[in-house]
Amino acid sequence: MFGVGLPEMAVIAFIAVLVFGPDKLHELAKQAGGMIRKARSLAHSARDELRSELGPEYADLELRDLDPRAIVRKHIAEAMEDADQAAAKPNRRGQRPLDEGEIPPYDADAT
Repeated sequence: MFGVGLPEMAVIAFIAVLVFGPDKLHELAKQAGGMIRKARSLAHSARDELRSELGPEYADLELRDLDPRAIVRKHIAEAMEDADQAAAKPNRRGQRPLDEGEIPPYDADAT
């Protein structure tokens, strides 16, 4: 969680006990939990309101989908996939790649 491990959490808890005292620490933890719960409910209500305003085609919308970096990554991945599929197909009907050791056709009149 946020790159904070067990030793760091222990140090933070120890400092909190020293600064606030053991009798107030319980109340502060309760308030912090309430604030986190409230922030989570606000985020969920904003997501639900956005979904309802945008209509049924965005029913599976998540707020992280609106991250510009994620959108760019998605479009680049789709473009690369399309390019790979286009490269795998022969360009013209009836043409195929040469087998190993096969000599390409030669037309003396065309040159």
